Amino acid sequence: MSKRIVWALALGMAWAGCAQAADEPPLRITRDSTEFVVHTPGGPLVIKRSKTACGAGKGFVQALVPQAGVTPVTEIEVLHALNDPATMVIDMRDEDEPLKTTIPNSYHIPYNELEDRLDVLGCQRLSGKSWACRRAVNIVAFCHGPMCLQSPAGIASIVRLGYPVGKIAYYRGGMTDWEALGLTTVTGHRPLNSRPVP
Repeated sequence: MSKRIVWALALGMAWAGCAQAADEPPLRITRDSTEFVVHTPGGPLVIKRSKTACGAGKGFVQALVPQAGVTPVTEIEVLHALNDPATMVIDMRDEDEPLKTTIPNSYHIPYNELEDRLDVLGCQRLSGKSWACRRAVNIVAFCHGPMCLQSPAGIASIVRLGYPVGKIAYYRGGMTDWEALGLTTVTGHRPLNSRPVP
């Protein structure tokens, strides 16, 4: 069999693997809806979401800006942030599932632990859940990908506690887009004791 035929078969199988899975329950597009109506010249068209082999079924599409004032970033900005000594790129995925790979040079602080670990981000605990964040570091938050609500939830929790929103960037693409683009991944995260000093 020629290389060209093998390549065509492999490509066809890859596309077939991303095809819609049959008999799946309706998946959410937003928090409250499983469909969206687009008014086309040919009449209304209902857009629905189905689980595919290439896309997670959990969650729903996250806003590009999860909190007013947060800066959305692409892979290019994440790459530059990885070399910025004043910025922490933070993998906010929790550990319900083992984290097999991550973005190189990133730190790991699960989204549901952030409220108690703001000291790692340059804040000072005053009392109870009260923090002073005048010396907060710049962060880039990410999680599983565009459907994942973990990093948006983590961002919301630290903003609520007074973390300066202007020091937060959000990489909505997360691991889904990073890996889909074929960018290098690693096992393990950068140790928190190597974090930037504010």
